[in-house]
Parts: sequence; structure tokens; C-alpha cells
Amino acid sequence: MDTKHLARSHEIGTKISLIHQKRVKTALAQFGQRARAAVEEAAGDKVPDAKVGPAAWMAGLNPWSYQHYAVDAFQRSILFWDTLRQRGDNFLERAAKGSAPVLHFDYETVLDGRGFARPVNYALLRIVPPAGVTLDPAKRPYLIIDPRAGHGPGIGGFKDDSQAGVAMRAGHPVYFVSFFRDPEPGQTMLDVCSAEGQFVKHVRALHPASEKPAIIGNCQGGWAAMMLAASSPDDTGPLLINGAPMSYVSGAWNEGEGDNPMRYAGGMLGGTWLSSFVADLGNGVFDGAHLVQNFENLNPANSLWDKYYKVYQHADTEPARYLDFERWWGTYYLLNREEIEFITRNLFVGNKLWSGDVKGNTGQAFDLRAIEMPIVLFASMGDNITPPEQAFNWVADIYGSTEEIKARGQVIVGLLHQNIGHLGIFVSGKVAKKEYTQLVSVLNEVELLPPGLYGMQITETRDGSLDGKPQYEVTFHERRLEDVSTQFNRFNRVDEQPFEAVAALSDFNQRGYELFVQPLVKAMSNDLSARLLRIFHPLRVQNWALSSRNPWMAWLEPAARAVREQRQALGEGDPWRRLEDAGAELVSASLDLYRAVRDANTEAGFFSIYANMYSLYLADRKPAQAAPETQDARALPYVQEALESIAEGGYAEAFARLASLRAQQGALLPLSRLVKRKELAQAYADYLPDVPLDQWRRLRGEQEIITSYEPEKAIATLPALLSDPGDRERLLSLIDELMADERVQATPPTSAQLAMVERLHALLSGEPGAEPDGQDGQRPAFRPVPDSRTSTRLH
Repeated sequence: MDTKHLARSHEIGTKISLIHQKRVKTALAQFGQRARAAVEEAAGDKVPDAKVGPAAWMAGLNPWSYQHYAVDAFQRSILFWDTLRQRGDNFLERAAKGSAPVLHFDYETVLDGRGFARPVNYALLRIVPPAGVTLDPAKRPYLIIDPRAGHGPGIGGFKDDSQAGVAMRAGHPVYFVSFFRDPEPGQTMLDVCSAEGQFVKHVRALHPASEKPAIIGNCQGGWAAMMLAASSPDDTGPLLINGAPMSYVSGAWNEGEGDNPMRYAGGMLGGTWLSSFVADLGNGVFDGAHLVQNFENLNPANSLWDKYYKVYQHADTEPARYLDFERWWGTYYLLNREEIEFITRNLFVGNKLWSGDVKGNTGQAFDLRAIEMPIVLFASMGDNITPPEQAFNWVADIYGSTEEIKARGQVIVGLLHQNIGHLGIFVSGKVAKKEYTQLVSVLNEVELLPPGLYGMQITETRDGSLDGKPQYEVTFHERRLEDVSTQFNRFNRVDEQPFEAVAALSDFNQRGYELFVQPLVKAMSNDLSARLLRIFHPLRVQNWALSSRNPWMAWLEPAARAVREQRQALGEGDPWRRLEDAGAELVSASLDLYRAVRDANTEAGFFSIYANMYSLYLADRKPAQAAPETQDARALPYVQEALESIAEGGYAEAFARLASLRAQQGALLPLSRLVKRKELAQAYADYLPDVPLDQWRRLRGEQEIITSYEPEKAIATLPALLSDPGDRERLLSLIDELMADERVQATPPTSAQLAMVERLHALLSGEPGAEPDGQDGQRPAFRPVPDSRTSTRLH
């Protein structure tokens, strides 16, 4: 190791040490704040409606009041343990029935993938609308793809206020991609992608009069939806991708209060070999309970204490909600070894699913740039499983610039929640009522956006609301890819470099495992050993061990029934109850402190190993890159290609060019303006170019580039695009009618827009170079148009 490597290693170690110290210091400070707040709240100092102060609270902690608390606590204990007994019974019942989807709605099986030429354990379900909900078969159908990451299907329709419920209340038919607990022998993720392609084709066939199906992908189902859309771009409609880890190694190594620890798991476990080892122990089947356990380990305070204490704390009301959620959370599904290896090698380690290294069943690599419909990305700042960097960075990875997005006619919309957690993105009723309701309402309008990258904002307003219910206004703000990438990646993604060392070590370990260990493990494994390993997995044990099959639990059900009949509940303001809550908060805060210190140590260990490994073995092997020079965007290939075609095209190109000239760059695009544009498009249908919507977005993107970089030449070459006099007259008539339309004049045109109208008339009214009509170079008032258009074009 030379001096350069030593200096680099010292720099790495110094930064790791400083960040680790800051993380631990922050964790201790947060623990101290929570501890003080818990004591103050118990004493009544921070309880706004507390009727007693600290002195009275202390006086209330006496033996006479304790006996009432003791009765209440004992009764809540019986109800708590009976709730866990019910959880165990529900677990065994669902396991015996094959673990059906946890959908809140009734459903019908439309297609069963187990009968396909390449069988898969997937099925297409049609969600049956609840009473009082009427669906319109002509409306765009929705297809929901749930994650297959250990749990069973149904989270997209888990409750009435869910993705499925919101779409059906808007009148849309809803279909659900479900899956069974046991995978088909030999099925792969590519087989699953092919089956989902057949599902979406079948949905299109069931609704021939509707627009292409909208695809909703949740978490792992998000990148499955992207694979589907990339391989079948002609069949899929707009994509709504929620909390999907598309760029798994992203997640800025910031200096704030914490980082995203899950991305370090692959490196700290030595790569992908461990998932292969576990699958081999399962006789070729990977137990999804391991994935669920990884999720639980992320938040030990909730997994070990908070969720249980909440049941105990509110033993009269919480059990129903808890048991309903555990129907999904406590059901564990299986994956083939080929499936888990595809996920770990191509997504979790290597992050190469979209780089062209992975090919579908047709032999073609997945190319997200082939997707023609708008893509909406929904992420949350409070999500430590799929942080915004992982949800959005793939856009910067596959598109070179904002101009390339526009040139390809793509519309990408980002919606960012401020604090909801990963599960809340899918199961929160508040998110369903707000974000998903607005997303469903504007999805068709998103298709009308000009190509580009947008941020979506949902603003709550109670003005004009009914019954005090909040109303929402949706706005879209155009962004530049370069600015968004900088905002999410304050350190220019240098923290992702050590993951190249992870991938290299993972390949080495995987090969070593396959050569020296795998044959022995396979020889030792069989169906019986695999079944025993699954049965005695800790997550399953905690369910069946506390069920009614345990003879020591036989007394709980009659005891709980007796407690409910003679319940003596205390109010939460009771001094002893408040003391109990303070103790519970201290336990929770302690577990959060443990998590924060553990994650800080994991992060420090990861970068200590892999940042030095990258620096020592990989950094100098990569070709030296000169500092990026400031490049004129017009030199980009897609910009040059668009500018070279400035005089090529016809009426459609001219129409798109004028639409780009009238755009107000950087201004908010409220939903009301989009709806108005849609109404105007219907009213002036005879003037619109007859091109498919996806082709129109591509034309609009190319013309926007032209008008941005060569505005004067863009106008001067309009006559070349409108060589047909009829096309010129058609376009000028449209301009005049729009300028006379009250719906347009509600927003008065600017002087620049009026000048542009004058110039266009001068340019197109006769031969190129003709002067404007009228005296002194001024054109008379807008020409009258025949009234006969109204009866035929307003449809």
C-alpha cells in the first residue's frame, strides 16, 4: 500500500469517525428528549387537558387508587393474551386454507397462471365492487401489482380506503395480480413478468372501449410493473409506482440524524451467497419469513414492544385493528431459489436490472426508455426501506438529461410525502383518502402534460368544502432532472462507489459457495428438513405456540369472555396509567436508542470495509475521468437531432411547435387548467392533429427543444411545415377562435402572446415574408369565423 492509498484510507476513516460520532450523539440527544418528555407528560406538565398538576398526581399514587389500577391492568393482560391467542388461531386457519389474499373486497379469478405454458403461482383477480359502487366498463381499468417480499397479496386492497377502493369509487374497474403461497417448480421472475404481460393483455381484451390499463406497483411490485411496461409498452397505460427500490444502492450518506440501513445488509452479509444458502436449506425454496424478519429488525422498538403495548394499552378497542393487520403481516409466502437469486443479484447487489445486463424471455434487455406512457413515482421522506433516492435516482441513471426525457416524449411525475413510513404508503387510510384519491382523479390529465419531469403537489383547502371535509388542489411544477438529482444526492452519489466493491466480493463469495458448499447443503436437504425449518422459524413459532392448540392457553378464551362481561376500565388520565405510559415510552425510547447506535455502527463498519476496499482495488483501475466541463446543452445528441429536423414535418409538428411557443415555462400547471385544456381539445377536435397520444407527447417534446434553443428559427420555418395552404388556414382559424373564446380570455393573453399572434398571421397569411394586413403594419381585429362549427365540433 503506497502513500496515496494510506492518505485516502486516512481521509475515509476520519469522515467515518466524524459521522459515527454525530449519529451517536444525535441518538443520545433524542433519547434524552423522549425520556424527559415521558416524565413530564406522566406528571401532567405537558398534558393540556390534565385536571391535576404534578403535586396532585403524586398524591394520586396511593394504595387505595392502586387497587383500581391493578384490576384494570389484570383485565387488560387477559385481553392482551387472548388477542395473541386469536392471532395464532387466525394464522393456523389461513395456513390450512393456503393463505388466501387479504383483500377487503370480494373477487373473482379471471386467469390462473398455474395453467400457463410456463406455470407460475400468479393469478389475475377481478375485484367485485361493494354495494352502492357502480363501475363503468368504458373507464380505464386499474391493475394492481402487490409486492412479493415475504408477505402474501392484498395490501393494495387491504381496506375500503385503499388503492382498489379509491379507484372503484371513481368508477374504474379494478383487477388485482395475486399469487399463491407455494411457487411452481422452476418458475423464474422472467416467467412471472411474462405471465403479467398476459394478464394485462387480457384486461385490455375485456375492456376494448377503454384506454390502456393503469398499472399500480407497490414496493417490489413497483419494479415488477416497470419490467412489465418495458417489455409490453404497447399494452400498458400510465404507471403509478409506490415505494419501489429502483436504485437500491442509493440513499445519500448524509450527516443528518440517520441513514437508510437496509442498503448495507448485502455488504455486511457478504453478498448474495446467504440467500442461496437459505434457499438450498429449504430444498430449493426460499422462506419469505426471512424477509419479513429483516423488515422487523429494522425497527425493534415497534416489533418487540410498541405494537404489543398498544394492544395492551387499548385492550378494549385495539385488538380488532391489530388482528386485521396481522392477517397480512403474519402470513409468510415462499419463493424459488431462482427467484430470490434474481432479486438479490440483479437488484439488491449490483443494481444492474436496468443497465442492459438482464434480458427478458425474448432475449431483449429491459429498457425503461421504451415505456411510452407517463410514470408517477410516489415516495416518502420518512421511508427508511425505500428512501426517495432509491425511488427516483434511476431516472438520472437512464436519462442523460432533461432534454432526453423531452425528446423521447416521456412524462415523469414525482410525488413526495414528508413523513409517512414505508408501510404507510400502502396501508394508510389517510394516504388513500388524500394522495391516491388525487392520483386517480388526475391520472388521465397527467397524459396531457407536455413531456418532461414534474413535481406533483397536493394542497389542502377547506374553501367551498362540504360538511367540513377538506378539498384538495393538485398542481404540477416542471423540474429539471439535473436539479432534482443534485437535490436528492448532495454528495454526488460518491457514497455509492463502495457498492461496486460489494458486488465484486459478492460474486467471489457466490462462486466459492457454489463450488465448495452448495453440493453438500443440497445433499443434506430434503422436503422434511425444509418443512421443519419453516415450521420452527421464530416468526411462525410466535404464532402457533400461542394458539388454542397449546393446552396451556385453553383457559384464556373463557377468561377473556368473563373479563369483557365485568370490565372495570380506568381512564387514560389515571395517575397510575400515566405512570405506566411513561415506563412504556422509556422502553420504546431505549430500543430506538439501541437501533440508532446499531445502525450507526453498521454504517461505519460498512464504509470502513468497502470504502477502503474500493479505494485500494477498484478506484485506480477505473479510467480516469476529467472534471466535467460545462457543456452547452444544445450539443447533446437529442438536442442536435431535434434541431436538425427543424424544417421537417407537417401540420402535427407545426401544431406542437405553436403549443410549445405558448407554454409558460416554469409556471405552475393547476389541474383546473389541464381540465380546461381537455375541454378545449374536445371543442376544437377538428383542428387537432390526428396522432396517437404517445406520438403527440414525443412531437411535443421535440418541438419544445426546438423552440427553447432556436425560437426565431422555429417561427421562421413554420411555412416549411405548412406547405399546404389548407393547413395554414386551418391553423390560423384555430388561433383566431381560441383568442376569441371566453374560456381562453378568462386568463387575458400577455402582450407577448398577442404580438406572437400578429406575427404568425403575417407569416402564414400569404407567401413567406408577406407583410401584415391593414394599415401601418397592423392586422385588423380577429377574423370572424362561421357559427356552423359549434354544432359539429363540440362533442
